[in-house]
Amino acid sequence: MNPEIKKCVIIVAPHTSWIDFAVGVFSRGSIDQEMHFVAKKELFKFPFGAYFKWMGGAPLDRQKNENKVDAIAAIFKEREIFRLAIAPEGTRKKVTEWKTGFYYIALKADVPVVAVAFDYSRKEVKIAAPYYLTGDKEEDFKVLESNYKGVLGYVPQNSYKND
Repeated sequence: MNPEIKKCVIIVAPHTSWIDFAVGVFSRGSIDQEMHFVAKKELFKFPFGAYFKWMGGAPLDRQKNENKVDAIAAIFKEREIFRLAIAPEGTRKKVTEWKTGFYYIALKADVPVVAVAFDYSRKEVKIAAPYYLTGDKEEDFKVLESNYKGVLGYVPQNSYKND
């Protein structure tokens, strides 16, 4: 991943197992770049708060009546470096469509999307070039989804559009 890209949304797929988190942590260590995630603010309290911040976590107040896209886009504006890793499926179960939150976050924050594929069938982590969204969601999704063609997750039957 290009270290000059200091802000981006990293979509990681397919997300089929808790093991993906460990693979992500090891991958992050091997490319030696900061990567982040958002989680409910309650996780950032004692005793685990310091650990989650050290791991790149940013607390999100889910109780407020605030649009989550706006709240996360604000984090991008506050920080010099923020590479948000997110699973576009939103679950480890089989899905036929991605959630759209990552897309609207990237648009609102005006940052590129980097597609990362955990391909367990080939034992590879693939990192695509940064993609700058056009605002045409249908076309942008086609381009982004093309990075996952033939990619199998840890639980292959839960992989996203792996044909």
